[in-house]
Amino acid sequence: MITHPRGVLAPTRRAFLLSTAVIALASTLPGISFGAEPKQGGTLTVNIGTEPPVLVLIAHTAGAAVYVSSKTNEGLLTYDFDFTPKPLLATEWKVAEDGLRYWFKLREGVKFHDGTDFTAEDVAFSIQTLKENHPRGRATFAQVSSINVLGAHEIELLLDKPSPYLLTALASSESPIVPKHLYEGTKIAENPHNVAPIGTGPFVFKEWVRGSYVLYERNPNYWDAPKPYLDKLVVRFIGDPAAAVASIETGEVLLSVGINIPYTDFDRLEANPALGFETRGFTYTNSITRAEFNFENKYLANAKVRQAIAYAIDRNFIVNTIYLGHAKALNGPVSPGLAAFFSDDLPKYEFDPAKAEALLDEAGFPRGDGGVRFELNIDPTQPTGAYKQSAEYIAQALNKVGIKTTVRTQDFATFVKRVYTDRDFDIALEGMSNLFDPTVGIQRLYWSKNFKPGVPFSNGAHYESAETDRLLEAAAVEPDPKKRFALFVDFQKQVVTDLPALDLVAPDSFVIFDKRVVNHTLGAEGFGYNGADIYLAS
Repeated sequence: MITHPRGVLAPTRRAFLLSTAVIALASTLPGISFGAEPKQGGTLTVNIGTEPPVLVLIAHTAGAAVYVSSKTNEGLLTYDFDFTPKPLLATEWKVAEDGLRYWFKLREGVKFHDGTDFTAEDVAFSIQTLKENHPRGRATFAQVSSINVLGAHEIELLLDKPSPYLLTALASSESPIVPKHLYEGTKIAENPHNVAPIGTGPFVFKEWVRGSYVLYERNPNYWDAPKPYLDKLVVRFIGDPAAAVASIETGEVLLSVGINIPYTDFDRLEANPALGFETRGFTYTNSITRAEFNFENKYLANAKVRQAIAYAIDRNFIVNTIYLGHAKALNGPVSPGLAAFFSDDLPKYEFDPAKAEALLDEAGFPRGDGGVRFELNIDPTQPTGAYKQSAEYIAQALNKVGIKTTVRTQDFATFVKRVYTDRDFDIALEGMSNLFDPTVGIQRLYWSKNFKPGVPFSNGAHYESAETDRLLEAAAVEPDPKKRFALFVDFQKQVVTDLPALDLVAPDSFVIFDKRVVNHTLGAEGFGYNGADIYLAS
């Protein structure tokens, strides 16, 4: 619920604990290098590999869009590598001692790209929209009961219960602010500005040539002048691994998100003195690879079949042969990078094809003609690279135990539609971000209330468990860190037992860049921040 001014509501010293209150100056932004004067001008061409279905993440969580959404549509805060909040569209903030009220002072003098003023009305509308439409926003803002506009540049959020992760959920890529006047009264997921964004950010959208690139130009009216330093930003979608490597080696691309760089090329790329590898800046996302089972499939609805599949797959083979050691095998849904919530004390499915065969027999699916028990399809989220290779290995492993498995490939947008709208899948091999907190990044995948056909990257399995729901909902509002960790450990044990998805690996994340590119990674968001500080050195 959004309300509007109802008299003076000043935060009092007794009512609030000052968590951070900083007036934003250019020098306070994290990771700025003062050793050299930033150079104005130039074009930065980047490759994000996969073409996203949208360019702003107000109602979507498309993986590659994290690198572009933030360039046009900013959030309230940004974060240091240690998750210390820094000002962006909010300049001051206070959190009540009981965690039930958040107050924000908003930046004045900011304009959207269409020339309209940025105000608290836009923030209130965006947060309400995220709560109602965003795959993760349903959980992130679940406890927000009231959004009160206190003035043109002042806002408060009132909560029913504490949300200990909330202050970290306000990054540009996670909670973008959109212009109310262009979104109000529309179908949010179908709004044309999702693919032609208008925001407050340092870059202005110019054109999207489907299948090729998106062009952004410098925002001449950006609130943090003289930023941005770049004149243009060109975002390309080079999905072919060989072409992606060639583009960075020849200088056609100056920065490449490493998702589609073959691991076989690592040694040569690392030896190139013109290139650098950045492994920081991924703690906000913490991505993992998982195989999600469709519970609407009559075979996969059987727990013994899912367990058999788990025993038939050798995660270490995936780590060593497909990722060449640049990944960690997973036994549960939490990445080791999310150290505060990670536990390895979980039920385990060690590689054991004989046990898989026995479970399939027990489930009532003996081998038939040609040794086949039944047939399944597996859909990797990307048609090339490690996802496709992993899908091909899994298909081979399942064929060996009598499950005839076919790998189907398609572009990313088609994959999303197939899995989340059409629900025409058996096993979806996909990357998922844990993000910075399980309530934000993981709950959406297992919470029965987040089975939302048509909403991408939600509970695609159609998994329903009253105990899992109880654990997730209790952990979401538990302020005590030790009790919260215990709840999440119990949650992990529950879903590893139920197996709505088989967690496979946590790939190493990295960006490859030409060393002339400066300030591409300044904090926990990595290249997913707004990019205002990036410049090209001579």
